[in-house]
Amino acid sequence: MADTVVVVGAGIAGLACAVRLRENGVPVRVLEASDGVGGRMRTDVVEGFRLDRGFQVFNTAYPEVRRLLDLRSLHLRPFASGVVVYDAGRRERVMLPWRHPSYTLGTLFAGIGSPRDKAALVAMTARDMAAPPSRIRTGAERTTLDELRRRGISDTMIDRLLRPFLAAVLLERDLETSSRYFHMLWRSFASGTIGVPALGMGRVPALLADRLPEGTVELERPVRDITDDGVRTASGETIAARAVVVAADPTAAAALVPGVEAPAMRSVTTFYHTATSSPMREPVQIIDAQGVVADTIVLTDAAPEYSPDGRALISTSVLGVHGDADEPRVRDRLAEIYGHTNGWRHLATYAVPEALPAMPPPLRFRQPVRLGPGRYVCGDHRDTGSIQGALVSGRRAAQAVLDDLRALDARRRIAAVPESQP
Repeated sequence: MADTVVVVGAGIAGLACAVRLRENGVPVRVLEASDGVGGRMRTDVVEGFRLDRGFQVFNTAYPEVRRLLDLRSLHLRPFASGVVVYDAGRRERVMLPWRHPSYTLGTLFAGIGSPRDKAALVAMTARDMAAPPSRIRTGAERTTLDELRRRGISDTMIDRLLRPFLAAVLLERDLETSSRYFHMLWRSFASGTIGVPALGMGRVPALLADRLPEGTVELERPVRDITDDGVRTASGETIAARAVVVAADPTAAAALVPGVEAPAMRSVTTFYHTATSSPMREPVQIIDAQGVVADTIVLTDAAPEYSPDGRALISTSVLGVHGDADEPRVRDRLAEIYGHTNGWRHLATYAVPEALPAMPPPLRFRQPVRLGPGRYVCGDHRDTGSIQGALVSGRRAAQAVLDDLRALDARRRIAAVPESQP
């Protein structure tokens, strides 16, 4: 139908766009190339275990999440609010004291920096939590590394705590990400609850898709190109549309829409292991100060639903693209971190070459989503590389479509009014 809006891609940005359009009475068709919704946010079931396609977390502090989702339906399984730092054979625990008061003294005396470093980190955290997001988005911008030094944090604390923690989140160890985004991220981690849905991260796009009428999302329908009046699928079918929103991954979006430049992307590989029992017995993320691995966590300590039978599921992420051949090296490091890996079994390896857009300064938080008459784009590459950024971009693209359709309809109504007769 020519009055329909076509959304290309059923990741969370495309689904968020489709949901907003439908809420405003606009017919929508979502065309997805793969066999399921979610894009980079999907969960597979392998031998009964729930495996997210790359380690991901859900943050309740994201405002757009609260607007779009009923958090109770996610059945979020929270992680501990803090990390364990593995460095030179030692494990140092650093926890948020307002979430875990019993660990306040341990955190205070953790060997990750001087008392001055810890005071500077507390001051920065308090400032970020108190500042309105608009001030952070428009503040002075530099690299994250330069910003941390400017805040009075020594290279010792940066190297022992902040570099490994941020590497696991931003997927880069040079700390070249925009300081504006870093402060937004730091604010959200300090104020939100971090965890995973009981049934996996794929539950997030599934809930969005459930808000659309049955048949709206069409799977295994890759789009080959954008035409003057709609789209053409890989099978050669032409579909007419009043507007087209490209919500594909950045590389595919750049190929479909002139004027979209794909950003540099960060890559990561997640290795999944099973064990008879948990080697940690608490849902806390362990970060590696040397960066042999980025982070590791026993997912089933937080979400036992990830296992079919009570066995432990351990997720470990390494920066870059790796394969099964790298698993022995990863397991050797895990044996150092956890004490042993006896009886562990390698279950799967997920390499994600385009996991996250790079966000160096200068960073534009709101890149254009309207590219021309009837042509729009959304995705985390138009805002920030996060669930929040993807959802916001979907809302912005939908609003641009609605504004343009209303303006067009208004012009048509005016044109249809006959001129007054003398």
